[in-house]
Amino acid sequence: MTRPISTLFCDVGGVLLTNGWDRQARAEAARRFSLDAAETDERHHLTFDAYEEGKLSLDEYLDRTVFYTPRAFDKGTFKDFMLSRSKPLAEMLSYVRGLKARYGIKIVIINNEGRELNQYRIKAFGLGCFVDAFVSSCFVHMRKPDADIFRVALDIAQTDPADAAYIDDRAMFVEVAATLGIRGVVHRDAAATAKALTAFGGFAAACVAGPD
Repeated sequence: MTRPISTLFCDVGGVLLTNGWDRQARAEAARRFSLDAAETDERHHLTFDAYEEGKLSLDEYLDRTVFYTPRAFDKGTFKDFMLSRSKPLAEMLSYVRGLKARYGIKIVIINNEGRELNQYRIKAFGLGCFVDAFVSSCFVHMRKPDADIFRVALDIAQTDPADAAYIDDRAMFVEVAATLGIRGVVHRDAAATAKALTAFGGFAAACVAGPD
């Protein structure tokens, strides 16, 4: 018999919000600020893991990727641009908030994000109003696909893997969670994710709501 879901683990970028600082945003930044896109992207890939694991501040990340040479713009202007890339995915936000309100389940975020971006997104979009815990890479100093980040989340939630489900837009991360016995959904849109969770026997499809 399928056990009901008591804890929902959820990614942020591509699920509840747009990605905070992805390839598309970096390409747009290169155009807007007249950066060498190839050089900036190479520097990003060499240092971003350390930023997401909380080992660098945003200022240090930018010093290595953008401000390693004099620029015609300041760091504050560039940070404002970075933050402006974050937008809500209203249908999923409404759906997950509805699950919390209707079923009283634990909602735990498991995401890869640098500290400053992560904290901005938590506050700007009210994630703390319905999320019980944030197992973010910058807080726990490990990143998906490391299976240990899921083990930490299970410990923090005090949840058996059989009682949990995980939503992520990246199939590999769902697959890693599955190796620990956590049921998973590869997110494409709110309706499909709600249908998949309903198939687990945990929630009613009627919880799906449109944008606020």
